[in-house]
Amino acid sequence: MASVVEELQKDLEEVKALLGKTSRKRVRDALTAEKSKLETEIKNKTQLQAQKKTDVVNSEKPAALVAPVTTGYTVKISNYGWDQSDKFVKIYITLAGVHQVPPESVQVRFTDRSFDLLVKNLNGKNHSMVVNNLLKPISMEGSSKKVKTDTILILCRKKAENTRWEYLTQVEKDCKEKEKPSYDTETDPSEGLMNVLKKIYEDGDDDMKRTINKAWVESREKQAKGDTEF
Repeated sequence: MASVVEELQKDLEEVKALLGKTSRKRVRDALTAEKSKLETEIKNKTQLQAQKKTDVVNSEKPAALVAPVTTGYTVKISNYGWDQSDKFVKIYITLAGVHQVPPESVQVRFTDRSFDLLVKNLNGKNHSMVVNNLLKPISMEGSSKKVKTDTILILCRKKAENTRWEYLTQVEKDCKEKEKPSYDTETDPSEGLMNVLKKIYEDGDDDMKRTINKAWVESREKQAKGDTEF
């Protein structure tokens, strides 16, 4: 069966043949217009067929292999929040787009007193978080992770259920205890009080400092008055 272009081509050849035989101006103008119309239609049909062939060839080609994005460097995760229930200590880490990476790209390794998080190839970078010296032992088998929208939830299963963790790590506990004022009963009690007031003064705002200064002045005035009366 002849194609559309072939049929149009035959029509064009016949119009050309008629043009060669006629001498009437009106007939020649009509045939010339028809010749131009046929040539344009043949050109358009030919281009359309060529485009279809190209599309078919491209569709049959195997998809180009996309090289994996090479990560440039590793970023340490320092911002997180944590909470706890009777059974779990829960660590919340916010990472934009983390739910879009393959599940195998989010890896967590647990020990009985630590966990190590690694997120591979997120926005061209690796993201790492290592927490050592957890405050209390955890169950490696019972611990897990969950990936939610822009968030990673790490679930550390407590070995001792129904116990409360005051801190996430032993290091945090040690640091906080060092900051506490000393209440050594063998030293002068007034010295311990001075240390407490000094700590409150250093950490307080301007109003707190004014209040402490005022109280200190009034205390000294009362002490001086008492000494005089005695």
